[in-house]
Amino acid sequence: MEEDFDRWLTEATILSDVKIIMGRVLVRLRRHEPTKFKHLLKTKIEEMKVEKRELVGVFGKTGAGKSSLINAVLGEKHLLPSGSISACTSVMIKVEANMDNSKYEADIEFITRKEWGDELWSMGQFIWNADQKKYAAAADGDDDDDDDEDEDEYRDIEEKLSALYGEEWKQKIQSNEELMDDKYFREIPEFLQSQTKTLKAKTAKELSAKIVKYTRSDLNERLKRSKAVKRWYWPLVKSVTVKVPNNDLLQHVTLVDLPGNGDRNKSRDEMWKEIVGDCSAVWIVTDINRAASEKEPWEILKGAASLIKNGGQCQYIHFICTKSDCIEEEDDHSASDIRAEILKRNRRANEAVNAEFTNHIKKHFSDVAFEVSTVSCNEFLQGKYLQPEDTEIPKLQGFLQNLNDRHSGMCVEYVSGAYGILSLIQGASCRDGANKNTAVCAELEHNLNLQICKVKTVMAETYKAFQKCLDAGVERSRRSCEKELKSFLYPSAGGSGFHATLKSVIRNGGTFRPKKGDPINLNMKLSSHLTESIVEEFRRTFPQKTEGKRGPFKGVINSFSLATERLLQRHKDVERQLIFLKSEEEMIKMKVNRIIQDRKKMIYNSLTETVEQTMQRGYESALAFKGKDTLKKMRCTLVKHVCDSKNTMFELAKNTMLCKLEKMQEEILETLEKTTRESIELSLKTVDHSLPDVSKDLEEVKNHYNKLCCSPDEEQSLSVFEEVQLDAIKVSV
Repeated sequence: MEEDFDRWLTEATILSDVKIIMGRVLVRLRRHEPTKFKHLLKTKIEEMKVEKRELVGVFGKTGAGKSSLINAVLGEKHLLPSGSISACTSVMIKVEANMDNSKYEADIEFITRKEWGDELWSMGQFIWNADQKKYAAAADGDDDDDDDEDEDEYRDIEEKLSALYGEEWKQKIQSNEELMDDKYFREIPEFLQSQTKTLKAKTAKELSAKIVKYTRSDLNERLKRSKAVKRWYWPLVKSVTVKVPNNDLLQHVTLVDLPGNGDRNKSRDEMWKEIVGDCSAVWIVTDINRAASEKEPWEILKGAASLIKNGGQCQYIHFICTKSDCIEEEDDHSASDIRAEILKRNRRANEAVNAEFTNHIKKHFSDVAFEVSTVSCNEFLQGKYLQPEDTEIPKLQGFLQNLNDRHSGMCVEYVSGAYGILSLIQGASCRDGANKNTAVCAELEHNLNLQICKVKTVMAETYKAFQKCLDAGVERSRRSCEKELKSFLYPSAGGSGFHATLKSVIRNGGTFRPKKGDPINLNMKLSSHLTESIVEEFRRTFPQKTEGKRGPFKGVINSFSLATERLLQRHKDVERQLIFLKSEEEMIKMKVNRIIQDRKKMIYNSLTETVEQTMQRGYESALAFKGKDTLKKMRCTLVKHVCDSKNTMFELAKNTMLCKLEKMQEEILETLEKTTRESIELSLKTVDHSLPDVSKDLEEVKNHYNKLCCSPDEEQSLSVFEEVQLDAIKVSV
């Protein structure tokens, strides 16, 4: 671990130095007289970036031990607040490395003042309606308490308002202006100014104490500490980013402690969806007791499925059973007996969870690796009965280290790119005249045209395949949409609480996240035949694992090549330029894969989003009803709207998705063709004596590159190779 940290520190220092150098070179290029060559160089420097961090989403029900798990894995016992079984993380907490200093820090991002005002109004309306229903029921002598959903939401609102306002809200909830008074937010002026609040501490324990009122929902804790903490601000918090110093597991990884199934606040819910969709891995955390039969962790996984499979980039799901050491200790049992009993139960839990996943969940995640871990945070820290490896915390640490290792070449790539650009600048400024490498250029152009033709062919086939799938999906959707809608509007176990559930669904534009059970998404239900029609083709076209032949578009992007290796054997006089082109080729493919990773989410989600947009007018009409027969009128309005829209709504969704697919394909082709042609022009046909002298910068970056990549023997061979490169640049033009 210490060796890994030293390596990370070296990489971070080098990366910082090279970024400063390239920033300095960029400033000097901007000061010189503009030319096309300088413009291209500036663009390449500006586009240099480090790949985004790997995200690991950590989900789990209240009391499952998410915070304790994160603390144990990171070796920071007191980092995230944990403890009471009734407590839960109420906001999203991102845990990442502090790259700037050795302090523990937390950046707190708030929702906007307007969003809180809108939420207050919505909560006030709900409370008023709930109170009216209670009064009416009491007057009729109706003591039916079957409205669980209403009661759950009422308790949530009560908890949220009591955390921030104490008991004052009960007299003021129908007057939003009073509850929006600045006096309630004096301690957090950043909320009023739409700014981020930063907390700093010397130790993890100190920071944990500072952030608790921004992250936790725990009524018992609030009562216990009411004198010390008058207000708890978690209802206003969008997310908290905790920054940990000197932790090698967080080099390129961010752990995200996520509330189970999103949030009713729109901006928090959008952030939740974005984060979940960007996760490389998901950890589902649950207590080992009844791990396989417990409904909530599986509901969390199914609820996030649409975000982490086709539309997302998740490659790993870890089902983590915590508290494996919680076992009855018999007086006559030795430590070895207890250890054997713990490990035996761990094996049973592992088998049961794997069986549950295989039988009921695996079909949703065919491209995702699934693994079960049975962990004990306490035993990892105390070691009373189990060896560290028995607790499986080291296994999770190893997984994070492997994610980091996937990025081990990231710093090298950045420094290598900087070295290539500086070599090109220095070489171009030393040239005596333009080289006539017409034969090499002609062959490169020919190879490029062949590769572009191959990409176009695969893309045309892909477009037709999706079009065929969607045509079938549109027909199925038209035939079945009314049946799908009525199955939702008339549930077999609706109960008196369905009125409130439907009202919440309509109020939230077709979605609702109840306290218990699966999240409701009527838009997704209506678009389900469309999304199901493209699932297999989508997985083939955009596999979760993008390396090698399994890459997007049947691997044609990853196999894109100008055949520079073959040209190198026959054209030693332009060796450096061809090596530069090979490097550029890899950078271009990385850029294209990033485009695909981002756009594929928009393409997949566009089906449901288009249906949602078409349904909005129906939701607005249904929401307007009040008084007698409201439930009946809401149902009839939605049925009529779907019936009137079905001939256009699904066709529009199909066309929207195909349009987004086509635009992405055009962007990919333009990036491949235009950027590659510019690189050929840049490396083989350009001379510019007005370029700044970057010899010192080049030498410094070269030293950094050698330090990152090479053993002493390799350094010597590289040094000779670099001299040949520069000579080739000088000669070639």
